[in-house]
Amino acid sequence: MTQEKKSGIKVHLGVDILGHPHAIMLTTAEVTDWNGAIEMAAYYCDVTDNLSQAKKLLIDGGYTGTAFADAIQSLSGMEVEVVKHSELHTFKVIPKRWMVERTFAWLDHYCRLWKNCERNLQNTFQMVTIAFIQLLLKRY
Repeated sequence: MTQEKKSGIKVHLGVDILGHPHAIMLTTAEVTDWNGAIEMAAYYCDVTDNLSQAKKLLIDGGYTGTAFADAIQSLSGMEVEVVKHSELHTFKVIPKRWMVERTFAWLDHYCRLWKNCERNLQNTFQMVTIAFIQLLLKRY
């Protein structure tokens, strides 16, 4: 799932059902959500072993399409499932969809991530990593 920050940086996250990060990719705003997610999957499947045990990828309705699903399937072997909103203009907790949304809400509690003040993508990546480390240390 992707969240665009105010300074033109998109944060692509891959989390488990507890909200723990397994894949983090930051891109500039001109990179589409599709390309950012495919780039994240390619990096974390080729370079690291973080996504090797994942069997299913739950995605937002904005990522629909067979081209995206085929690209993810060929890169990682994961099945792609789209989780869409049920009704417009009504608040309803949709199972599976809130997992990533709450993770972005946790990150918004950190001032340096709420309004991104960094000029470099690597600095923002390090701040996201530090925020997750702090969250995990508080929790466990």
